[in-house]
Amino acid sequence: MEEKKEEGESLGKTGNKNRKTGSFWEGQAAEFLQNKGYEILHRNFTSRWGEIDLVARQGDYLVFVEVKYRKDSSGGHPLEAVDGFKQRRIFQTAKYYCLRFGYGENTPCRFDVIGILGTEVIHVENAFLVWN
Repeated sequence: MEEKKEEGESLGKTGNKNRKTGSFWEGQAAEFLQNKGYEILHRNFTSRWGEIDLVARQGDYLVFVEVKYRKDSSGGHPLEAVDGFKQRRIFQTAKYYCLRFGYGENTPCRFDVIGILGTEVIHVENAFLVWN
């Protein structure tokens, strides 16, 4: 039986090891950001265009955060996993997020990436720019 999910809500399959691992490290990233003064607004926001792991506020900025974890570098560095295709999906989902929650065109937004390699956390602010 397939689970349904509402927009803005993420439902993983019970027992899905990758989803559990992802959720754990997204939680670690959220805690990391909170310790830096960020306010976490949403986790795993989904739309028809994709998913954003964390949506946060830092000062005036609305920050969309992609979290990538690798236990080691044998599969490549986690920051390398956020390619142009993934960036465009995040951007489309961010546009929908702003529309859905009433953020105007003048709301300053930023796209950050948190790469976790083993236990090392690398936070790249303004990791990529997007173009319409």
